[in-house]
Amino acid sequence: MLWKKKRTYLDCAAGVSGNPSSPHEEGRKAKKILEDARTTVARLLEVQSDDVIFTSGATESNALAILGHVRALLNLEPYPLPLHALYLPSAHASVVENMKLLVKEGVEVEELPIKDYRVDTDALAKMLRRETVLVSMDAICGETGVVWNTREVAELLNRFRRSAPGKSDFPGALLHVDASQAPLTEKLTRAHFGADLLTLDGSKVGARGPSHFAQCGGRGIGALCAHRTIPLESLYQGGGQERGLRPGSEAPELAREFAALLGASARDRDTFRASAERDRSTLIKNIVSTIPDVVINEGRTQASNILNLSLPGRDTDYLVALLDEAGFAVSTRSACETDSEEGSRAVYELTGDRDRAFSTLRISWSPGVRPRELTRFARALARAVAFVDSNTLR
Repeated sequence: MLWKKKRTYLDCAAGVSGNPSSPHEEGRKAKKILEDARTTVARLLEVQSDDVIFTSGATESNALAILGHVRALLNLEPYPLPLHALYLPSAHASVVENMKLLVKEGVEVEELPIKDYRVDTDALAKMLRRETVLVSMDAICGETGVVWNTREVAELLNRFRRSAPGKSDFPGALLHVDASQAPLTEKLTRAHFGADLLTLDGSKVGARGPSHFAQCGGRGIGALCAHRTIPLESLYQGGGQERGLRPGSEAPELAREFAALLGASARDRDTFRASAERDRSTLIKNIVSTIPDVVINEGRTQASNILNLSLPGRDTDYLVALLDEAGFAVSTRSACETDSEEGSRAVYELTGDRDRAFSTLRISWSPGVRPRELTRFARALARAVAFVDSNTLR
């Protein structure tokens, strides 16, 4: 029987705007938005749509990659030897802390060797074992902007998998790359990083465009890219969404905005990177010419929109407050570690210098920031440091 329909939504218990898992028209519309977004992200990463698992952000993606993969292996087969994993000690807390959890579960965990702001692949080659199952590192250090040599590590792992004897009963070491900081300046494909598992975060892609999502920096969504053949175990139970790996109602609108912002970043990347390189160089010149005893924390290859300084002997937490009053938002280290009393863990791991680690200042910007604003910032920083120095001398 056919009749004219006026839609009345009586499934608010499943979600006020249509749940992608619901069978009715509103659910189907939500499902299409979600899957279209997944397809867009997959095309940008040059992977299959089924490889993209939406999460709440990089912290969850990293946990799913690290805990989810290793626990899946532990449950697949009782290995005779402890499994072995390695990670960058300068990585985000969501990598470091989850590696510590693996230690409690009987996994042998080691820090990746660092030399000249790179993973020392010669030293790493001697650390790999038959039971090594995971290496985790970031594409770009979120505190210093150092661009890591992920492809060199991937090539080493591939050679090891091919040549190591007696590897048939082990899956081989996979490479997990946290690419949260990469979309604004780096080519965003899984092959570019050589990653088996790749983490993305919406809050590091936004801050552009008129939408509320963009203005809020894309908070609340991320993704883990992992082929279906990679063993993964859900971190908790409660539903079959996202291949059964991320139970809970998906957020189609967030996924759509996330995909759109990733696309915009891919389109504008070369232009922004070139302008950010010029702006960063000018900012460094303005800072070192007006502030004494400032140290730039950077590697051989550097993200163009992140600048990390050390101001030994100065209270940089106080400087952040002064700059905040002057209208500039900066930080001393990762927002996830602002309560730490050990200074910047990333800078210490990269430099071995406690004074530099305890006096850091991170400046990072998106395409919406203009050169004149960075020039004004350099002047405000010089005034703030001069004020701190004058009060210290009294």
